[in-house]
Amino acid sequence: MPNFQRISIAVIFALFGLANAQPAQAQLRLTSPAIASGAAIADDYACTGADRSPALAWSDAPQSTKSFALIVDDPDAPRGTFVHWVAYNIPARVTSLAAGVPQTAEIAGGGTNGINSFEHIGYNGPCPPPGKIHHYHFRLFALDSKLTPDDGADAAAIQSAMRGHVVATAELVGTFER
Repeated sequence: MPNFQRISIAVIFALFGLANAQPAQAQLRLTSPAIASGAAIADDYACTGADRSPALAWSDAPQSTKSFALIVDDPDAPRGTFVHWVAYNIPARVTSLAAGVPQTAEIAGGGTNGINSFEHIGYNGPCPPPGKIHHYHFRLFALDSKLTPDDGADAAAIQSAMRGHVVATAELVGTFER
């Protein structure tokens, strides 16, 4: 009879792919004092108001995070997904963005604003055609490196540069209609 009783715990862990098992880590979280998940976005953050970016905060990033990227888009747009904000190379030490991030290439405290679908630098808020509710996805990506796209990068360039470097994601969805 084979000596199955001598199989060690280490062998069992190795057989089931648990040899390098890590304790569970909290999931990356993205929040905003201005936008409740699934709720309407205030006019202050849309083209019908001040059109400034909302404050955002995040927590529980993996220890391997070297930078963050943020993409805000509207998949309900009539001609397909419309990008409202692209920001990248936000340093790992940064855990929030204040409301009203200026529409300049450099973000105070670190990071770069990219080009949105309005062909502007930085944030432009919801501005859908009248009649239908739209969903605005604020997606934060924790990355294991800084990105090196060309100047004036748009969402497609950032998504391409992020490939293989995303270690965690978080999402906050707000709605808006006119």
